[in-house]
Amino acid sequence: MAAMLPLCSMPAQARGDSLRYEVELSANASSGKYAPLWFTANRYGLSTERPQGGHLRAGVQYDTRFGKGWSLQAGLDVAGAVDYNAPFIVQQAYADLSWKALTLSVGAKERPAFPLEKDLRLSSGMMVEGPNARPVPQVRIELPRYWDVPFTRGWLGVKGHIDYGLLTDNGWREDFTATGQKFAKNVIYHSKSLMLRVGNKDKFPLTMEIGMLDAAQFGGSMWQKQADGSLKMTANMPNGFKEFFKALVPTQESTLENVDGNHVGSWNFALNYYAKTWKARLYYEHYFDDHSQLTWQYGRWKDGHIGLEVTLPRNPVVSKVLWEGLCTTDQTGPLLYDGVAGSFPELQMSGGDNYYNHATYPWMHWGNNIGHPFIYGPVYGDDGRLMFHSSRVKAHHVGIGGDPTGELAYRVLLSFTRHWGTYGEPLDDTRHQNSMLFEVTYTPKRLKGWQIEAACGVDDGDYLGSSVGGMITIRKNGLLWTRR
Repeated sequence: MAAMLPLCSMPAQARGDSLRYEVELSANASSGKYAPLWFTANRYGLSTERPQGGHLRAGVQYDTRFGKGWSLQAGLDVAGAVDYNAPFIVQQAYADLSWKALTLSVGAKERPAFPLEKDLRLSSGMMVEGPNARPVPQVRIELPRYWDVPFTRGWLGVKGHIDYGLLTDNGWREDFTATGQKFAKNVIYHSKSLMLRVGNKDKFPLTMEIGMLDAAQFGGSMWQKQADGSLKMTANMPNGFKEFFKALVPTQESTLENVDGNHVGSWNFALNYYAKTWKARLYYEHYFDDHSQLTWQYGRWKDGHIGLEVTLPRNPVVSKVLWEGLCTTDQTGPLLYDGVAGSFPELQMSGGDNYYNHATYPWMHWGNNIGHPFIYGPVYGDDGRLMFHSSRVKAHHVGIGGDPTGELAYRVLLSFTRHWGTYGEPLDDTRHQNSMLFEVTYTPKRLKGWQIEAACGVDDGDYLGSSVGGMITIRKNGLLWTRR
């Protein structure tokens, strides 16, 4: 899947401005209860889990540079959809003001994997923040690329961000939630990250990356759907300056007290090896929920997302191969005991973290997991509960991509998952789900700006069920005007 208006990678100009456009028409049809997973996953929420659907999308993006390191980028990207969770979608609406390495970003924007980089065309996804859900409108200050720390001669780099945003799925939550169930409105979103790079690939072929991502949901109000379809507010959560600060710096009196809102995050690690004609990258994303598994306090880490990515020497068959493994079955174990009131202080047990689930703030946006797509979002449930019905998962994933001719590119995704449900609501038996994608993209040189993408998706298993389908996407992009 090509990103809409991928203009962030435009070459730098001294001065000038440009306005580009992109139009996209996409349709899919399949045989099962749900569309094949890879028709839905990691498409920034602009997709449907239903067996048939389609959208017409149009966007524009303006770029200008002022000199002295200043630049401005603004974009608007909207879509009309059939059999999606909304008939009209504002997918992106943002403005980025940059000065040298620093960017102030305001609005909703499709963002790449951050701060741990993954090839999202081939990867299965991100644990905390990724492209699996609709972008969250936010105010964001970031160092989007590694900035070389002065006086280190390029051997130490740093990147990171801080943001506050607002979830936009109030209407969807109201429509989806069953009678008697509760849901939150006007939920505030926050995340921050810091990533360090040690090494200089121009001087030595091995670099190391280490960092952390922390995210939270808080504020808003709690509502319950009544039998007659009306809504009753049951709680109004605090959202003042104090709560914004506590989201930035989570504090608690003890492990028995939860911090306000829902806090999740990940530790991120990567090793990169650069040869003359190829590259290898080993990465690990360790997920944590609240304070459990934040450190080794509760034992060694057993849950996370590990990957090995190899970029091969230039050839006409395969350009990149990756393997990833996912495990979320431990969740600090099924027990919970923290020495209440000093009783048995020598004993400290925890567990039952119930990843991605929360009584008030499930980790979702528009029904899809903000994190990893193998933990299927509430949109895949049919009981009207805002719940991840299976957060205990083990999976293997393989991605293969190539560019045989310069006009033709392809990718193959093969995913194999096992599901155990949750500790509180385990499945009656281990369920299996296999998902495959075969996709070809044609970018004809004679038809400048045109691109055709054809995909076949196959799902097989006893969790989401079996499904076979096809997807066709046609894009046209170009330059409306430019000035230097």
